Amino acid sequence: MVCNQKISILYAVKHNISLKINNIVIFLSIICVYSRKLHTIIDNKLNNSIIGDTGFKQNQFFIQERKPIMARVYNFSAGPSTLPEKVLKQAADEMMDYQGCGQSVMEMSHRSKVFDKIIKDAEALMRELYNVPDNYKVLFLQGGASAQFSAIPLNFMNDSKKADYIITGQWAKKAFAEAKKYGDVVEAASSADKTFTYIPKTKPEDFRDDADYVYICMNNTIYGTVYKELPPVGDKVLIADVSSCALSEPLDISKFGMVYFGAQKNVAPAGLVVAIIREDLLGNARDITPVMMNYKVQADADSLYNTPPCWTIYICKLVLEWIKNDIGGLEKMKERNEKKASILYNFLDNSKLFKGTVVPEDRSLMNVPFVIGDDELEKKFIAEAEANGFVNLKGHRTVGGMRASIYNAMPIEGVEKLVEFMAKFEEENK
Repeated sequence: MVCNQKISILYAVKHNISLKINNIVIFLSIICVYSRKLHTIIDNKLNNSIIGDTGFKQNQFFIQERKPIMARVYNFSAGPSTLPEKVLKQAADEMMDYQGCGQSVMEMSHRSKVFDKIIKDAEALMRELYNVPDNYKVLFLQGGASAQFSAIPLNFMNDSKKADYIITGQWAKKAFAEAKKYGDVVEAASSADKTFTYIPKTKPEDFRDDADYVYICMNNTIYGTVYKELPPVGDKVLIADVSSCALSEPLDISKFGMVYFGAQKNVAPAGLVVAIIREDLLGNARDITPVMMNYKVQADADSLYNTPPCWTIYICKLVLEWIKNDIGGLEKMKERNEKKASILYNFLDNSKLFKGTVVPEDRSLMNVPFVIGDDELEKKFIAEAEANGFVNLKGHRTVGGMRASIYNAMPIEGVEKLVEFMAKFEEENK
């Protein structure tokens, strides 16, 4: 009898009764939650439509046991990171038809006029937000930040064949190890002695006079440290991986020979790396440099030497628009990020259960590692946090503990609610 009633309702909808299809979907979902034995196959035509993943298919749909739909969680992942909801909604709206062109960005030619405007708009926004000098190229590349570990020495370690690296964490270590394959590369400074919990202070004499460049990782995702002051390299070329702090605050590009970042940390989905390179450094790549890693080749082709990650560049453009139009630029973004970070750090500094791991003067605005000091209690915290909608708080596998990555798109209320949960957990686990 119950099933017959449901069929009657659906049949009425088919004949233009006032109920809308979306309301039927909600109605059926509720029925499925409270009636676990309802697995009847109902054969009806619903305007010959396919509707999302609700179970509706052309000419038929299947009613199955369903769980209540979860609200959007607070995602503290270090990467891929959370993205602005406005950007996600716009991308969803434009998925099938980008601005009336009749196709998705996912399927359009990278040589088309439509995509040409997308990538040029993205570059213009990047230049505007970062105030990129005219004598710098902005490249949209593939391979992520890790590919640059090889590309950088191949392109720039080409005079003395020497380079100095400051080791402040896992990614600087990997870049250093890769560069050693191509020349005389030394460790100018390191914070490994205290598990990378601080940024080492350097002096001009720490760097070799004839080094082709000095390399740093600006923000350390795993350990939660960041450069507040750049190392005193003089007129030497400074190269920085800024993946985890990209577009989180203003940055004087003119002080660098190159900055680059994997987009998935703060800007877009994985699959894109943005490189900003001073033009006079281009054109001296070693003969053995793979053509895809030759920055001059990529610059001459305006990032279109081969098919670029079109969809990711499009999302990057939407994020840049959000930073400019909704946030108000990088100064405003810095204020927003400082507010978020202060909420979390203030709690950690006053907690009797949780403890931050980084020296205060070198704390990152983006990545906040913390510990309890009890493995079982940490596991309990991570599990309960996830059950309450705070996901990806587990620390990196190499260090353990916890880590909250509070990138640009993390709303302030997300950090506030996390702190409320942490306080509750602390009270319950004295």
